[in-house]
Amino acid sequence: MLTPLKIIIIILRIGLGGLFIYGGIQKFVPKPPRPKTEVSIELPPHVVKIKAYIGGLKQTDFFWPMLGAVELVGGILLVSQYLSLLGAVLLLPVTINIFLFHLFLEPHEIGELLMTLLYLTVNLLIIGWYYPRLKPIFLNFKTIY
Repeated sequence: MLTPLKIIIIILRIGLGGLFIYGGIQKFVPKPPRPKTEVSIELPPHVVKIKAYIGGLKQTDFFWPMLGAVELVGGILLVSQYLSLLGAVLLLPVTINIFLFHLFLEPHEIGELLMTLLYLTVNLLIIGWYYPRLKPIFLNFKTIY
């Protein structure tokens, strides 16, 4: 029997999973090169930091595609019926990083900050919903000894 809470969790899983599937695919779509301009424009300091951060991730030639693959796999796992807990745990560091990126590099963009906080909260709610399945893994001290 599907309770209203289970239906809400399913909707949240599909929504967050779809978001990460889309974000993961977008990391592999080539962007057209921007035309070089002759005029030098002074960028605000926070934009320079953002460009340096994202540019550094892309310049390694492996981290940006790896991040896309993690987002894609995590999103697919989150949408799946049986492996959604694995997808939520896999995407937890990604959602934390996205939230902290916006918190420290774009704190004046309140809308984006709240949106990324929502992503993190939804991910934590999904993990909290499945906590009874995680509890034996972390609290079974008999397997240690």
